[in-house]
Amino acid sequence: MITQINHIGIAVTSLENHIPFYRDVLNLELTGIDEVPDQKVRVAMFKIGEVQIELLEPTADDSPIAKFIEKKGEGIHHVAYQSDDIDEDIQQFIAKNIQMIDTKPRSGAHGSQIAFLHPKSSGRVLTEICQIKS
Repeated sequence: MITQINHIGIAVTSLENHIPFYRDVLNLELTGIDEVPDQKVRVAMFKIGEVQIELLEPTADDSPIAKFIEKKGEGIHHVAYQSDDIDEDIQQFIAKNIQMIDTKPRSGAHGSQIAFLHPKSSGRVLTEICQIKS
């Protein structure tokens, strides 16, 4: 079941250039930097209340984030909702004829399991479901 918004993903060309704004101007807590080799991305996470801001920097020219930035520029990439049972949620989405990018969970940042819904099924917003490692 979806329990809350987990994070908002923002595509950036450089973590180094954007971290100071979130850390020093907005005074958000930097909770970690991680690399997700499968997705060819480095991630910086900032905590704000119950939600996080996730900065996504591509590590290769052919990464999905690099392609997004090339097409649309830096900016909001996706909204992620927290799940307490990602496998069950994926099956419910499929049963409701929601077009999925991922029909099985895959590894995300900080040990999470993630799956994406296609924007055609979610109001043109890339939607991520994530289950945090317990």
